[in-house]
Amino acid sequence: MKRWLGKAETTLGNHSDRLNAINIFPVADGDTGTNLYLTVRAAAQALQSLDTAALPQIGAEPAGEPPVHAVGPPDPAMNDVGAVLARAGQAAMEQARGNSGTLFAVFLCAAAEPLAGHHRLGAPLLAAALNRAQIRAWSALSDPVPGTMLSVMEAAARAAAAVDAAHDGDDSNHTLGLALDAAVEAAVAAVVRTEDQLEALHNAHVVDAGGVGMLLVLDCLRSAVLGEELQDKLLDGLHGYDVQDPHIHQAMPRDEGVEVMCTITLSPLDAAMMRQQLDEMGDSVIMSQVGGAADAAGAYRWRIHVHVPDAEPAVALIRSLGDPSDISISELAVSHGEPAAPALDGHDR
Repeated sequence: MKRWLGKAETTLGNHSDRLNAINIFPVADGDTGTNLYLTVRAAAQALQSLDTAALPQIGAEPAGEPPVHAVGPPDPAMNDVGAVLARAGQAAMEQARGNSGTLFAVFLCAAAEPLAGHHRLGAPLLAAALNRAQIRAWSALSDPVPGTMLSVMEAAARAAAAVDAAHDGDDSNHTLGLALDAAVEAAVAAVVRTEDQLEALHNAHVVDAGGVGMLLVLDCLRSAVLGEELQDKLLDGLHGYDVQDPHIHQAMPRDEGVEVMCTITLSPLDAAMMRQQLDEMGDSVIMSQVGGAADAAGAYRWRIHVHVPDAEPAVALIRSLGDPSDISISELAVSHGEPAAPALDGHDR
């Protein structure tokens, strides 16, 4: 899991400018690559800190005795795929950026659930994790739209499930490899289809930026699990992907409004009320739980995302229902000239 998210961080850093260049849905704000990169980075860093906390410490030894590593009992969570991934998912959710980053954080948190208590990944668990993740991502949006990264998640999950079913739940590494190959292949096909699923993409002759980002994340998972390199020609032929910012955005109308994001603790009733009222105020409403446990009062932590014409009414609503943290407000209009996330190893993959 650490190798997967580390690869994804590097890869999305290297591709962020190209993803930004084709980002025109749901708004042409040119930040999908940056948002995905920053969200995945938060997840990857959470696992780096987990490793640091688990390093053995050198204890004091009596003179003449060999050095002894003074370690406590092994942390079961270090060998629990689900627990490790849940830690990364919660960090991603707390620091999620934009539509794409928030949906990836939802994907990560949900994928962790079927993996809880397991020490290795097999095709049956991969299929269960991808299916849970795509269902949760679709349900997090008030108005989910096909032709986005949601469709790519769904296609990958269906392909992995088909391999699992064809091999009667075989748990071998060979079948896991077949499932990962099928998931990535299906994700490529789903990305190609996005161009004809959304009118804005069809008119601009580009594929969906979030879908490409999700494809890259899935190929990083395949690479990390199988110990193989990323597939060099994976993105060949994707319309618009060889065009650099600001070519795509220059002729597009300015998108008015702002994106509001925060984390807040709400009762289920207040959460339902907030979703309904945010739906009335704006669009691209995403609400997803941060962590699975309720507090003593039965309330849950939620990550909130919405696009609204004006931030003030949305922020007032949020504050009327709780005490939000990490509030961020950003203009939806694309900003030319802002630097994208840096290429981490100096070249595009």
